[in-house]
Amino acid sequence: MLDFAQFVATLCSSLFAGAAIYISLVEHPARMACDTKTAAQVWAPSYGRATAMQAPLAVIGFIAGVATWLLGGESLWLVGAVLIGLVVPFTFIVVMPTNKRLLDPGRNLASAETRALLQQWGRLHAVRSVLGLLATLVDLGLLLKG
Repeated sequence: MLDFAQFVATLCSSLFAGAAIYISLVEHPARMACDTKTAAQVWAPSYGRATAMQAPLAVIGFIAGVATWLLGGESLWLVGAVLIGLVVPFTFIVVMPTNKRLLDPGRNLASAETRALLQQWGRLHAVRSVLGLLATLVDLGLLLKG
């Protein structure tokens, strides 16, 4: 059971980090190369799809990391779990206000304010990318240490 929990924790953290880093380094910069209205229009469905994938990965990765620690794994498994788990409250507390403003049906999608919100969202999302990467490095390091 310990090996399975370690595998799931590492897999979820790795998949989350890969997706988040892709968004931060590729998708969002490409979106921002478009005019503001287009960027805002494509941000919304991308956000919805990414949320459906990344939120479960963060939660399952957190649970599996905590389970690994509870099953006798090193305390660093708990560190990895907390790092990936922090993505959830960070999203709700810090990122969600920006998301709600971007998703406001009355928003002028071509406005300078919308562009500034998209830029802010990109910086905030980068924090999630870093948290996912750190969790992955901790988990992989522990697996390789074996």
